[in-house]
Amino acid sequence: MKKELSPEQCEELLGVLKARFEKNMNRHNGLEWAKVQARLETNTEKLWSLNEMEVTGGEPDVVGHDKKTGEYIFYDCSAESPKGRRSVCYDHEALESRKEHKPENSAIEMAADMGTELLTEEQYRELQKLGNFDTKTSSWVKTPPDIRKLGGAIFCDRRYDHVFMYHNGAESYYAARAFRGSLRI
Repeated sequence: MKKELSPEQCEELLGVLKARFEKNMNRHNGLEWAKVQARLETNTEKLWSLNEMEVTGGEPDVVGHDKKTGEYIFYDCSAESPKGRRSVCYDHEALESRKEHKPENSAIEMAADMGTELLTEEQYRELQKLGNFDTKTSSWVKTPPDIRKLGGAIFCDRRYDHVFMYHNGAESYYAARAFRGSLRI
């Protein structure tokens, strides 16, 4: 699959990202859109990944800047877990372990196909400092290997004005659970 956007798609996506950036300055104090845009325009494959985040309902936005590498950090900032990524189990192994009623995909595979990574629990908690996310939904987060080895996976949400981390069997999936991605550009 060609992971490149047409010039028209690039222009449209950059317009959407710029508007979101300007509307949510609290997520990226001190950063300038012109510098973000310049970086995006030289990373067309990453622009494709951002578009995948956008079309699946993630509403990606800049949440940080790595001064060492110069990379801008994007997270999915949709109010609820992205609609186009819900009803997925945790990973391929979990998907294959289901005997019946298999979901169409897994969070880990979907993120890899999009060129993104699942947020870690720490990143998820950082995101929650920028607003109230997942007050009605939940999101799979990167699960530590020792938990996954035993058949589990973790997810987070926000209820009662607190961020919670829970566990489930990795093969489980729900209509209100998706995953949030991160992308460094």
